[in-house]
Amino acid sequence: GRKVTLRFAETLQSNGELATANLRDAKVTDVYTLKGEGEEVWQPSFTYHGFRYVEITNYPGQPLIEDFSGMVVYDDLRTTGHFHTSNSLINKIYQNAFWGVSGNYKGIPVDCPQRNERMPWLGDRAVSSYSESFIFDNANLYEQCLNNIEQSQTEKGVIPDVAPAFWKYYTDDITWPSTYFQVADMLYHQYGEVRPIKKHYSSMKKWVNHIREKYMDHYLIPKDKYGDWCMPPKHIELIHAKDSSRITNGTLLATAYYYHILRLMNKFAGLLNKPSDAKHYEQLAEKIRKAFNQKYLDKNTGEYDNNTVTANLLPLYFGITPDRYKDKVFKNMTDQIVSVYDKHISTGTLGTQMIMRGLTRFGRPDLAYSIVSTKTYPGWGYMVENGATTIWELWNGNKANQWMSSRNHVMLLGDLVVWLYEDVAGIRSDDENPGYKRIIMKPMITDSLQYVNASYHSIHGLIKSDWHKTNHSFHWTISIPGNTSAIVSIPSKSAQTIQENGENISKVKGVKLLKKEKGFVTLKVGSGNYSFKSAL
Repeated sequence: GRKVTLRFAETLQSNGELATANLRDAKVTDVYTLKGEGEEVWQPSFTYHGFRYVEITNYPGQPLIEDFSGMVVYDDLRTTGHFHTSNSLINKIYQNAFWGVSGNYKGIPVDCPQRNERMPWLGDRAVSSYSESFIFDNANLYEQCLNNIEQSQTEKGVIPDVAPAFWKYYTDDITWPSTYFQVADMLYHQYGEVRPIKKHYSSMKKWVNHIREKYMDHYLIPKDKYGDWCMPPKHIELIHAKDSSRITNGTLLATAYYYHILRLMNKFAGLLNKPSDAKHYEQLAEKIRKAFNQKYLDKNTGEYDNNTVTANLLPLYFGITPDRYKDKVFKNMTDQIVSVYDKHISTGTLGTQMIMRGLTRFGRPDLAYSIVSTKTYPGWGYMVENGATTIWELWNGNKANQWMSSRNHVMLLGDLVVWLYEDVAGIRSDDENPGYKRIIMKPMITDSLQYVNASYHSIHGLIKSDWHKTNHSFHWTISIPGNTSAIVSIPSKSAQTIQENGENISKVKGVKLLKKEKGFVTLKVGSGNYSFKSAL
């Protein structure tokens, strides 16, 4: 008859009691009535808790740690990725990503596992789903996610911000529903799946038409709900930034994302052999691109709107920026990161979806590495330094108002894991031959990393990238699965210095020299295991 009570929380108050303010009105309480005979074993069957601490009341006798087991509960998905480097902070951040993602896989991808929410917010998963695909085999999960979105769509074409639409948040936002299109593209890129695109194309088309007909004004979309959600405020106690110089214009965000969606629809129409649709989306996108640049690009300074990092990053990354302004825009963006933000992250949910790849692929991988390596506010490293074991909802989650301070969210994961695999390890699928039928391998080399050991189990088999470097040489062991090929770019002074298993590559069967450029020698190789060595 004795009732044992267990209460759960992510953090403690200064007096050692549970801190539950960030759980809102979630009860997070289990009560078990003891039978009183022999050994009794119990665990909840119809709920779960996201927690680090449990308070036990009215336990019979002295509770011992071995009397309790913490059970990890998440969808039965195969772990497909492995990632480890010489940087212990990056390794910890990666582990936090793994732990946070798994904790939010509950039949649907939810935003958090602990408070009175646990909802499938679309904005949280746009590029996070892509990051997650390197860690887990999430193809089936996200095919079902697309079905949930389609089934939540209204007759007029409106897509909710949360799907399934438990809360019925039909706000006609642009950026959150863009997840519908971006997840479909992820499934094509990572798994070679055209089927989801074919299945959802008409629903996607309905949404695109609805937004164009209802909101487009001189080829701009003045409709945004969330902004660059949770960008780091200057004052660490705030939830949202209040400084206008840090806030990105909503119409700029909505229009840039709508342009990106049109480019995806152009791609999808091409895959489905719908040439008239493809032409329509291409022409509409071009009109939007011109209007966007006319409205927001200062041709003298190369700044977009108020020159936030996100305002410059989105048009640059989405291909809106004219070629002749790209260098200026990129320099404005990097100058902001360096001079204003001291090489720290300065983006919210939207900008963080492309910041690491954007910096690296436009020529500043060193800056991307600085952002991930910093241990001070704001950044993933700051979370680690302050005890995080997952990814927080806020960059300043330990200091801001605890009403909105989940310690396990994935929305600020952004493209970090994509960047770790595709750029740092150098494992990327060729979009022209998706699903890793052809693999693009080009590792990001920095003075601060001595080695990277990574692997990814693609639909064709295991891909490995294991590199280490000295002051004068680069050593790289790779594995290419059967029935695939790879374009491999090796850091090297010249092709003459590259050996494969002790033999110059010119003498190795199945290795073809393609080009030499900017410190890399690019080869084409077939399936198999290779051990390269080059002079730096």
